[in-house]
Amino acid sequence: MDFREIANVEYLNQGDFACPGCAAGLSMRHALKVLGDETVIVMPASCWSIIAGGLPTTALQVPLMHVPFATAAAVASGVKNAFKEKGEPDKNVVCWAGDGGTFDIGLQAISGAAERREDIIYVCYDNEAYMNTGIQRSSATPPGAWTTTTPAGNPLIFEKKDMFNIIASHNPTYVATTTIAFPNDFYAKFEKAKNATGFRFIHLLSSCPPGWRIDSKDSVSAMRLAVETGIFVMMEKEGEQEIKVTYKPEEFKPVKEYFKLQGRYKHLDEETINIIQERINKRLKKLNLL
Repeated sequence: MDFREIANVEYLNQGDFACPGCAAGLSMRHALKVLGDETVIVMPASCWSIIAGGLPTTALQVPLMHVPFATAAAVASGVKNAFKEKGEPDKNVVCWAGDGGTFDIGLQAISGAAERREDIIYVCYDNEAYMNTGIQRSSATPPGAWTTTTPAGNPLIFEKKDMFNIIASHNPTYVATTTIAFPNDFYAKFEKAKNATGFRFIHLLSSCPPGWRIDSKDSVSAMRLAVETGIFVMMEKEGEQEIKVTYKPEEFKPVKEYFKLQGRYKHLDEETINIIQERINKRLKKLNLL
């Protein structure tokens, strides 16, 4: 795909309800540029349920189905099979869900859809907490990050759930991580997902200025730093192939550069930051990146 050809295509109207600097809104805008108008969005409860606008209006120019929190992958499976029965197998049926509806509440339906090889694309925009309802911790919240429900006294009590490998263990057609902060990587992975069949899963890191305690102008910078410090690794797995890292910085930056940009980490002391850095280094070595 020549990405210059889609630069002026818009399927997201002006006037949505996203916060300034919301990467979830930016991600949807650019994902639809790739997916095109033959797309149906299935959306569980999330920030995007509000961003899209209240029914009967919507900011999207493609069909949108709002569904209960736990049911997105199951509903999308039914929608896709209905299109096949109608003789329209080329429709892109896409779940668009937050980390709460993916890592936590919707995980059973996702696992079932992946195991059955349902022909859908599941996209998780991960802002690392239940941001829409007041910044509560999810199992996507990284160690050390503040939320309104993180237990006090031990900032490292929980690890972020490894969603990439959970999905990869189902042997899907395609599973990838990316962020709109690296648009070429983002576009390429959505193009692969669009052109494939079977179960496809894309995990998007998606900064949230209110929840991450950052200025809206730093939204993209924060996502880039997550990749450049090794906190978020951009990779993909196609079918039976080995995991492939799709972007590696020339040299990883220290994690404290990522932390100092965000108010949700301001309570961390040097010892805790060093422990987190050691954990990141261990994971990067496991991926042969250090």
